[in-house]
Amino acid sequence: MALWLELALLLACVVIGSRIGGIGLGIASGIGLFVFVFVLGLPPGSPPATVLGMILAVISALSLLEAAGGLDYVIRGAERLLRRNPKGITFLAPLVTYVLVLASGTQHVIYALLPVIAEVARKAGVRPERPLSMSVIASQQGLVASPISAATVALIGGLASTGVSLPKVLLVIIPASLLGVLAGTLSVAFRGRELADDPEYQRRLAAGIVAAPAAQTELSVSEKRRAMGACAVFLLAVAAVVLLGLFPSLRPVFETTSQGVTETGQIDMGRAIMIVMLAAAGILAIVFRASPEKALKGGVMKGGLTAIICILGVSWMGASFFDANQATIVGGISGAIQAHPWVFAAGLFVLSILLFSQAATIVTLLPVGLALGLPVPLLVGTYPAVNGNFFLPTYGTVLAAVAFDTTGTTRIGKYLLNHSFMLPGLVATAVSVISALALAQWVF
Repeated sequence: MALWLELALLLACVVIGSRIGGIGLGIASGIGLFVFVFVLGLPPGSPPATVLGMILAVISALSLLEAAGGLDYVIRGAERLLRRNPKGITFLAPLVTYVLVLASGTQHVIYALLPVIAEVARKAGVRPERPLSMSVIASQQGLVASPISAATVALIGGLASTGVSLPKVLLVIIPASLLGVLAGTLSVAFRGRELADDPEYQRRLAAGIVAAPAAQTELSVSEKRRAMGACAVFLLAVAAVVLLGLFPSLRPVFETTSQGVTETGQIDMGRAIMIVMLAAAGILAIVFRASPEKALKGGVMKGGLTAIICILGVSWMGASFFDANQATIVGGISGAIQAHPWVFAAGLFVLSILLFSQAATIVTLLPVGLALGLPVPLLVGTYPAVNGNFFLPTYGTVLAAVAFDTTGTTRIGKYLLNHSFMLPGLVATAVSVISALALAQWVF
């Protein structure tokens, strides 16, 4: 009974916060967290410090890129490509996101893309909900397909005793996840009213909450050079992140000495992203004279800070809830799998909703599947089902996409679950799991 009451409180905070809008989701979740810890005595859990740090670092670099004129330059170039096919970004953005996450091994590089996708779509007259919602889902599909993601590493490590190799897993998961991305994109390609006819966007325009796309003016030679240089720096930073993910040996090794004992360690991917992006922000400010004051007042910084506050509150509240009920939740899922092995995919999906982590879901549930003697094709084929963290609109990339869409088309629905990410998420996950199960029978 206690579990259901706590879950009801969590969902109530999410519903109330989403209706408040802006940072409301984060601060309403703070009330739930207070009740969990100070009233009900639940463990406090931990805020997602690494995720928040990565977002802050990426937003710092992006806001200075905006201040230097680089973001506007990128948008101008993208607009020129989109004029012949204005719906092109709906198909292109998810594919680019998928490839970037697959190469870098972390979903959080998407924070560098979301504001660009939102603004390009808006200025091209495309409903931003379409490319934004699917790009978030594509980032999840790219993560399970990445050979260097924590989730894939956890899967390979857990299956080591069965003799499963990484190439065989990728032979199943990459084509299956790509099919999922394609199916998900088609499900949102013509979703909702066109931007010019959307009542919420028109209301925001009339209220002055969002300005109409301004007429383009030609950049001077010096402005163009400055913008191009700023873009080059930012793209080099993104490329560095990808290379550090693809080749872990490039990440620095360091030594620490404590009580006379020297230990060797290596910088993890999260900290590497933070360092690279903060350095890029510094270069943009010093070399290209991007104004820090202008960056603080820009739309990218505003959207980023909104996302950070929302993620801090919701993720921390969710961590407290799961820490208090972990044994009950995992025990219940294990019992269902033992009775019906096909339920393993549903178990992965449900647990990922609660854990907010594909890797943690695999680490928690894969040993259960192995202990129950589930066949390897089933274990590998159901792996894409760990992408359930879109189901409740509480995950970082989901909240960030909502925050960056100033038109209001990407939203959390009135009834919580009718949000912008539900349809593409369910379609992409279902198609990728079905495809992976079929491919796994052939590969293994």
